[in-house]
Amino acid sequence: MLNELTFQFQKPQVWLGLGLTLVVAYALYRFGRTVLRALEGHAPPRLVSGLGWLWTAVVALGWLAVATRVAYLPSVPVLFDLGGDIVDGFRHSAGQVLVIVALSLIGWNLIGTLTSRIVAEEQFNRRTVRVQTLRGVVDSTLKVALVILALIAGLQALGVNATSLLAGVSVLGLAVGFGAQSLIKDVFTGFFILLEDQYGVGDVITVNTGQLSGTVERLNLRLTALRALDGTVHLIPNGQIQTVSVSSKDWSRVVATVDVTYGADIDEALRVLERVSRELHADPAWSASFLEEPEIQGVTNLAPDGVTLRALYKVQPKGQYALGREFNRRIKIAMDEAGIEIPAPQRSLSFGSTPLEIKVSGNPPAPDPRRDQNRTQAPVPPSQMRDPEDEEI
Repeated sequence: MLNELTFQFQKPQVWLGLGLTLVVAYALYRFGRTVLRALEGHAPPRLVSGLGWLWTAVVALGWLAVATRVAYLPSVPVLFDLGGDIVDGFRHSAGQVLVIVALSLIGWNLIGTLTSRIVAEEQFNRRTVRVQTLRGVVDSTLKVALVILALIAGLQALGVNATSLLAGVSVLGLAVGFGAQSLIKDVFTGFFILLEDQYGVGDVITVNTGQLSGTVERLNLRLTALRALDGTVHLIPNGQIQTVSVSSKDWSRVVATVDVTYGADIDEALRVLERVSRELHADPAWSASFLEEPEIQGVTNLAPDGVTLRALYKVQPKGQYALGREFNRRIKIAMDEAGIEIPAPQRSLSFGSTPLEIKVSGNPPAPDPRRDQNRTQAPVPPSQMRDPEDEEI
C-alpha cells in the first residue's frame, strides 16, 4: 500500500484532485456550521455541540474516502468504495447544488473578509474618502456577481439551459427597463459620482440647494445616505440629485466674523481681531488645522445693529467647525478684555408720564466674572461636529 501511495503521489493530477476535494470539503463544513449557528437559539446547546462534532467527523471521513478514490488506492476497499459512492452522488443534481451553495457561502464570507481589511487612514483626506467609498461599492458589486453566478450554476446543475434562460432574461430586462428608467438613471448618476470623485463617504454635503445636508454615511450606485445633525438618515436616490455642495473637499474655510457697536473704536477692534487670529494660528493645538496664514478682511458690513468685522482662515477639510467655535470663544474674551462692546438687541421701555422713583442700595458691586477668563485655554474642547445649514430639513 505504501508503494502504491508513493507511486500515485508522483502524479500532478492526484495533487490537483486532492486540493479540489479539500476545498469542496471545507465548503461543506462551513455550510454545515452556518446551519448549526442558525439552530443555536432553537435547540439545546448540547445537541448543537454534538451535531457539530458529528458533522466534522462526517466531512473528514467523506474527504478521506474521496481522497482514497482520487489517489486510486483499491487496497483500502472500504474507503475506496465509499469514495466512489460519494463521487457518484455528487455527479447528480442534488449533490452539485449542495456544492454550489457551499462554495458560494465561502465566496460570500471571503469577499466580506477581504473588503473589511481595506482600512482607510485616520486622517481625513481625498484618499480616505475614496477608499471608504470604493470599499462598500466593491463589496456589494462582488456579492451581487457571486449570487448571479451561483444562480446560473445552480440552474445548470438542475438541467435548465442557462443560455436560453439568459436570452429570455435579456428580453424581459429590456421590457422592465422602460418601466424602471428612474432606477437606470440612479445607477448611471451614481457611476459618474464615483468615477469623478464628486463626493464620498465621510464628506459633508448639501443636496439640491440646501434642501438636505449632512455627512455621507453610505454611497453606492443607486443611492446616497446622509446623516443629519439630529441623527436622521436621509436616503436620496442618485438620480434625484441635481446639485451638490461639498463642504469638505480638498480644503475648507472659516469665515470668522464679529460685530461691534457703532460707539466702539473700530481700529482697536481690528487689532483685537488680528491678534486673536495670529494667536490661533501660532497655537500648537490649532496650527495643524491651518493651510495658510489668516487673512484679515476688515470692515465688511455696516448693519443696523453694529459694524461687522471679518477674517478668513483656510483650513483642513472638516476643520472649520471646531476652529470656528474656538474663534468665537476667544474673540468674545478678547473683546471683553479690550472693553469693546459686542452689540445686543435693544429695547425701549415707556413708563408713562408719572415720575419714576429709584433707590440706590449700599451693597458693593459684584466682581466682574469676565476678568478671570483665560483666552488661550478652553474649559471644554470644541466639537468637531458640523453646524446645520440655515434651511436644512
